Amino acid sequence: MELRERLIARAAEEGFAAVGIADAGTDPARAARLTDWLKDGNHATMEWMEGRADQRAAPQTLWPDARRVIALGMNYAPAADPLALADRGELGRISVYAQGRDYHDVVKKALKRLARRLVEEARRAGLDAGVKVFVDTAPVMEKPLGEAAGIGWQGKHSNMVSRQHGSWLFLGAIYTTLDLPVDEAHVDRCGSCSKCMDACPTDAFPAPRVVDARRCISYLTIEHKGPIPHEFREAMGNRIYGCDDCLAVCPWNSFAEAAAANMAFLPRAELAAPRLTELLALDDAGFRALFSGSPIKRIGRDRFMRNCLIAAGNSANAALISVVAGLRSDRDPVVAEAADWAAARLDRIALGPVTP
Repeated sequence: MELRERLIARAAEEGFAAVGIADAGTDPARAARLTDWLKDGNHATMEWMEGRADQRAAPQTLWPDARRVIALGMNYAPAADPLALADRGELGRISVYAQGRDYHDVVKKALKRLARRLVEEARRAGLDAGVKVFVDTAPVMEKPLGEAAGIGWQGKHSNMVSRQHGSWLFLGAIYTTLDLPVDEAHVDRCGSCSKCMDACPTDAFPAPRVVDARRCISYLTIEHKGPIPHEFREAMGNRIYGCDDCLAVCPWNSFAEAAAANMAFLPRAELAAPRLTELLALDDAGFRALFSGSPIKRIGRDRFMRNCLIAAGNSANAALISVVAGLRSDRDPVVAEAADWAAARLDRIALGPVTP
């Protein structure tokens, strides 16, 4: 218990706002939910979700020596309303989590420091501790494990919800061989509320806590590599990287304090409300320079340009016609197709109402 208390104190020093401990054993209900989700094809083209499903379902399948999972969360609550730019067609909307530093780097470095300190504390107590740290890129089910560890619960939008931090937590996990005391699993506090599901512009929730990635704007703008399906283009509005709608409307966010957010995730001024005219002018070097240290850099210039062109086509802004036209001959066929689509929509606006 003393080692556990030291762990919690050290986690706070490393910038973690939430910490809890769960057993690393198999949870049949958690495994069944994953199996059903994959069977229904909700993972879309994310083959990596299916390829290591057994390791996702049970921590000890990934690492047989694991005894406990230390679930941690960093607060990134925004100071501004994530929905405030919805009617600003000349601007692009970037998801709150991607407006600051790349959380993969920030959280993983903090996890490594915390894990090292845990090993040192255990050694002083005469214990031999094995540890492994994970942030998003490994086959780890951070959200259900976080629920099992008591740091929050999976809301109907499937993301973690905290009574203290709302829907704004970056999650990480430390697997350990230490037999630490576990926390009680958090109870579901969504009740009859369905605001997150109702807010989804593409109806990506076939059921509570089930996301159909094939319809999700976050998936379409980040993971999806080809042309955006036409049925979702208008609904994307000016979202050019991710979507916060389901998170932003969660009533539990009224308890989230932006002042408590980790300073590393403060939005960069140039990413909080970027102008589409400037984004559409980026070449590959300009893209890499602008998004250095940002998770947006991971999708590359072409995919990002595709997203910006969809936003341009939805903008009703005739001032974008010339820059969009210049991309119709882009070397990337997906970008060129998106430019053709955007140009056709903007041309109709430029022509104005037709007089009989």
